[in-house]
Amino acid sequence: MPKIRPISDLRNNANEISEFCRNAREPVFITKNGIGDMVVMSIEVYERQQALVELYVKLSEAEEELANGEEGEDFFDVAKRLREHVYGRV
Repeated sequence: MPKIRPISDLRNNANEISEFCRNAREPVFITKNGIGDMVVMSIEVYERQQALVELYVKLSEAEEELANGEEGEDFFDVAKRLREHVYGRV
């Protein structure tokens, strides 16, 4: 269930809202005159969401490239190169 608070709570209880966002790792929806106005969330949650958006964009670009006939790389070849890069020759 989303946490919804009036904008006056943001002014009067900012520390409580901040603590909730960090501990619950959930956003707080702020209303103004009973209408949704903004969302407050911890930096950790925001950064995670931004990373997911970036990943989805990259996946979408890769799917589009494959749909346009571009050749992809074999997963096992890529994984082997990554292991060699991290651990040296395997």
